[in-house]
Amino acid sequence: MERGLLWLPLLVAFFWLAWQGSQEYQKVETYRLWAEQFERTKYDIYAVLGQKGNDITWGKPTPKGPIKLETFSVLDVKEIKFLVDEKQVKIESPPQKGRVIELEFLFSEPAKSVRVPFTETSLASQWGKYFQGVLQNLNSQNNYTRSQESGARSQE
Repeated sequence: MERGLLWLPLLVAFFWLAWQGSQEYQKVETYRLWAEQFERTKYDIYAVLGQKGNDITWGKPTPKGPIKLETFSVLDVKEIKFLVDEKQVKIESPPQKGRVIELEFLFSEPAKSVRVPFTETSLASQWGKYFQGVLQNLNSQNNYTRSQESGARSQE
């Protein structure tokens, strides 16, 4: 009987781990279905992120699907910051580790921003580089369009 009592905690731990595994599997499966509508996506334990055109949607993964979904347009983003432990760091040279890793999207609207959490600095750095490239392309397109419009006005 003593042997049975010794094995009981191990049995409980095994069932708890099996339950946790099934919950994580459910999260990944619901994410996979959710991600099909996007061109580019990311999943980790802190957040899901999807991009379709100029729209970015992010939220928190759960076994029943992403919750607290927010969508914003890259066109409204003024600046992107890479934060590690509440300090801004360079996207090109991310630190090896950090407790709190986020990309912060600052909008043209005063005092409005969105912080998307990440589990790894390298993953956040890759996404930050990508979004900064998108932002630079949009800004250069806008500048080109403005110069074309002003050139057309000056010819009139």
